[in-house]
Amino acid sequence: MTYCVGMLLQAGLVMLADSRTNAGVDHVNTFRKLRVYVRPGERCLVLMSAGNLAITQAVASILDEARRFDGDSPGLLDVPSMFEAARHVGDTLRSVYKRDADALAAFGIDFNANLILGGQIAGEPPRLFSIYAAGNFIEATCETPYFQIGELKYGKPILDRVLRWDTPLDEAVKCALISMDSTIRSNLSVGLPLDLAIVERDALALRSHHLIDADNPYFAMVRARWGDALRVAFDAIPNPDGAFD
Repeated sequence: MTYCVGMLLQAGLVMLADSRTNAGVDHVNTFRKLRVYVRPGERCLVLMSAGNLAITQAVASILDEARRFDGDSPGLLDVPSMFEAARHVGDTLRSVYKRDADALAAFGIDFNANLILGGQIAGEPPRLFSIYAAGNFIEATCETPYFQIGELKYGKPILDRVLRWDTPLDEAVKCALISMDSTIRSNLSVGLPLDLAIVERDALALRSHHLIDADNPYFAMVRARWGDALRVAFDAIPNPDGAFD
C-alpha cells in the first residue's frame, strides 16, 4: 500500500508520496511513486500512483515511452491542457485494464490503481486531478483543494483542519509532512523515503524535488514537535470528572 497527497493552492501545488510497497510482512520494498514531466517554460506535471504496483508501473512505462519518442504519439509533453493530460492518463489506464484485467481476475487479483495528476501548462492555471481505476477523473477546486490516494484515513484530519486555498506553499509542505507522519505512525504499509515535489504558480518548472529519508533534519523535527504538541494539547483538555456518571 502507499499514501500520496496532492494539494492545489493559490500559490501552486504540493505533491507528496511515500515509497513503500509490500506483499506481506516479510516482503517489503521501496519504489518511487512520483514522476515528473517537465518542459521548462511550457509545462510542469507531476504524477503520483497508488495500488497494484505492476499496474501503475505499466501505466508509467507507457507514458514514459511517449515522452522518450516525443512526436510519434501524443504524450504528457504534447497535450494542450491539463484536462487533456488527465484524459490521456485515464486512457492509458484503460488500455492497461483491457490488456491485464481478465488475467488478474483469473488469479483472484483486483484491478486496483489510483493516480493523482497535478501541474500547469502555459496559458492556464495550475490544476489537480484524481484519476480512478476506470480511467475517469475529478478535478480539485478552491473549496476542495486536495486529493489523497492509498492509505488516506490517518492523514486526513490535519488536512481538513488546516489546509485552505490560500495556504502558502511552505505551510502546505509542513501540513503534508504532518499528514504523512500521522499515516506512517498508524500503518506499517506506508514508509520512508518520501518524494516531495513543489510547483510554484506560473513558474512552469519545479521549484524543488526532494527525496526525504530518516536522516532529513526538518522532517525529524516536524515528527518530534508535532507529537509533543499533541501531547501538550491533550493534557490541557480537562478530564470529564464525573460528567458522564
